[in-house]
Amino acid sequence: MTTAGTPLAPAEPIDNAAVKPVSRTYRIFVRDLVLPWEIGIYDHEHDAPQRVRINIDLMVREATNFDADRYRQVVCYAEVVEGVRSLAAQGHINLVETLASRIADLCLADDRIEHVTVRAEKLDAIVDVASVGIEIERNRPGLQG
Repeated sequence: MTTAGTPLAPAEPIDNAAVKPVSRTYRIFVRDLVLPWEIGIYDHEHDAPQRVRINIDLMVREATNFDADRYRQVVCYAEVVEGVRSLAAQGHINLVETLASRIADLCLADDRIEHVTVRAEKLDAIVDVASVGIEIERNRPGLQG
């Protein structure tokens, strides 16, 4: 009986075979990474690197029997930063859209990462403007969302 005096409906049996395991995720982020980057389509942008600020958010699938204190089970943010630094060293690119896309591809190369958001901002592109840039989101191929 409920507290109101009406009988409770009998519980329906749960078919455990039909219950899908819940995918657990955690978020890794890199905030305000500023790097010199050879970027831009204009002639003056080929003369010297520009300051670019990068922000990355990663949704990461937990491993089975996840233990957050086991280093090899988690995505290492230091490795993400080092990967971005390596991209910056690869030479000139024309568009900030290309930069963000390459960073997203780098992140999604790790099978544990399900979703990535990348914000890339040129800090010195336009006088009197703090930054211009792009934010993109990418999902692992085959994931909805």
